[in-house]
Amino acid sequence: MAAAHPEFTVSSLTAALKRTIEGGFSKVVVEGEVSGWKRYPSGHCYFTLKDEGAQVSAVMFAGPYESCIARHPELADGLKDGAKVKVYGNVTVYPPRGNYQIVVLSAMLAGLGDLMQRYMALKSKLEGEGLFDPTRKRPLPFMPRRIGIVTSEAGAVIHDMCTVLTRRFPNLEIRLFPAQVQGADAPKTIIAGIEYFNSEDSGFRPDLLIVARGGGSFEDLFCFNDEALVRAVAASKVPTISAVGHETDYTLCDFAADVRAGTPSIAAEMAVPVLDELRSRLSTLDNGLVKTLRARYEWFAQRTDHLSSALAPALQARAADAAHRVEVLSSALGVALSARASDFSHRIDSLSAALGSSVVLNLTRRESEFERLRTKLAMLSPYSVLERGYSLTTDASGAVVKSAEQVSKGDMLRTRLASGEIVSEVR
Repeated sequence: MAAAHPEFTVSSLTAALKRTIEGGFSKVVVEGEVSGWKRYPSGHCYFTLKDEGAQVSAVMFAGPYESCIARHPELADGLKDGAKVKVYGNVTVYPPRGNYQIVVLSAMLAGLGDLMQRYMALKSKLEGEGLFDPTRKRPLPFMPRRIGIVTSEAGAVIHDMCTVLTRRFPNLEIRLFPAQVQGADAPKTIIAGIEYFNSEDSGFRPDLLIVARGGGSFEDLFCFNDEALVRAVAASKVPTISAVGHETDYTLCDFAADVRAGTPSIAAEMAVPVLDELRSRLSTLDNGLVKTLRARYEWFAQRTDHLSSALAPALQARAADAAHRVEVLSSALGVALSARASDFSHRIDSLSAALGSSVVLNLTRRESEFERLRTKLAMLSPYSVLERGYSLTTDASGAVVKSAEQVSKGDMLRTRLASGEIVSEVR
């Protein structure tokens, strides 16, 4: 008969495992890469140790952490995601969750983890190309009307961003390009979103582009360190905000973008001003301008009154002098005009008499010449001989007939006499 299998409750099984693990694995040194490092206000630090095959949760309470930092100050900046460390501590079981963890008593740096090494190598390469140069950064538009967002359509990020954007500046045009923000396929979907908003064919060319994702571990955010994606962010023709993770998270997209925002909500706040604040500011400026203009107007009015009072006596004296000069000049002008008018009248009378004599003499000469020419023309006219009994014969075309050979039988002829004409036909 088979031996009876041991029976446990969940609590008794967990307690048995706790005794076994904590008894056999106390005071151990474990080497691994830090991921998900988080220090809370209490001073306790929680993170994950991992390698290529497994991971384990770890906690370093405030006391051991402060003691460790006091002995090794470099750990203050060195304990972070991607760091390769050796930790010394106890392996414990946490019954409420049924998982085991390492309670770290001390730690020391052992270099960079694989992901961090890849991160630093690519960062150095792109920095050398000038991709992160501050002179390449463009200022964000002060008051964009269209905003494109590349992020996941699921989760709170897009909801929070839209809430902040529309609260600060209503009536914005916002368009989402849904993309994967974690995993191996994430970079190409994010690149597709960037290219979509940069395309003239998209039908929606934004004034501002935001690439966003919520918080996560170093591994979760590592897709935003993809080289092709970083280059796409840097090449964007639309000013771009990178809002990936939390304040302490830095990805290479943050360095390539025109502006980095600590969180997606901060990006939304940076993107647009508060409309009510703008209205209030404009109202204040408007009131200030009105007051300034009123004060300037009053100053000029007072200055004008002062100058008017000062100039009045001088203007009156100048006006009296000018009036006197006008009277003198008017009298002199009247005398001069009268003399000139008399002279012109006398000259007109003389010219009129001379013109009359000249016209009469010229007409007499013209009439005599006309009669001479008329007599000469009458003597030379072919029609004058008709009065002496001669005649003038022409053919149908009007040509003068001088010989019988010019006409033929049947031709019509016209014979001009001193009085009338005869029409005849050649027979």
